[in-house]
Amino acid sequence: MATLEFFYDFVSSYSYLASTRVEAEVARVGGTLRWRPFLLGGVFNATGNKAPIEVAAKAPYLATDCVRWAKRLGVPFAWPPRFPVLTVLPLRAAFAAEKLGKLVPYTHAIYRAYWAEGRDISDAAVVADAATRAGLDGAALVAEAANFKDALKAQTQEAVDRGSFGAPTFFVGQEMFIGNDRLDFAIEALAAAGRA
Repeated sequence: MATLEFFYDFVSSYSYLASTRVEAEVARVGGTLRWRPFLLGGVFNATGNKAPIEVAAKAPYLATDCVRWAKRLGVPFAWPPRFPVLTVLPLRAAFAAEKLGKLVPYTHAIYRAYWAEGRDISDAAVVADAATRAGLDGAALVAEAANFKDALKAQTQEAVDRGSFGAPTFFVGQEMFIGNDRLDFAIEALAAAGRA
């Protein structure tokens, strides 16, 4: 069974949009999905890339485009009052959630808190609350997050080493696809790999 790797950061609006449909798309073609949190800021620093919000002409378009996508996908979307935010804490906590077998519900809870509810996910209390909603001990997870500093660095570096320059990044084997609008191509590659 072929695997789609999904590298994402909670600060990425397009990663949020991809997260709302990637499971169903992977299941539809009989593949497996591996969720891989990484630090988008670290990717930008390593590759010299910039966030769309930092490019004057792209910033207003970004918000409009995300609203269009959310409408098409039928998912909640509201631009957060605080954007961008530092996502190191929720990303490190994601590794703690993964260790407990709860990465996927945790990821959805953090995305919902930020991109649907507009909550500040750089705040430990918000991360703890979202983790609790995902069925975890939120306070314990936040306390555990500090132990995953190196894991987050390593996973981010792996993505860079494999060619990533933005989020979301999808891999099917060594074939790379970057952007929510490239998910369909990634799914096609996954289906083909499953038939091989």
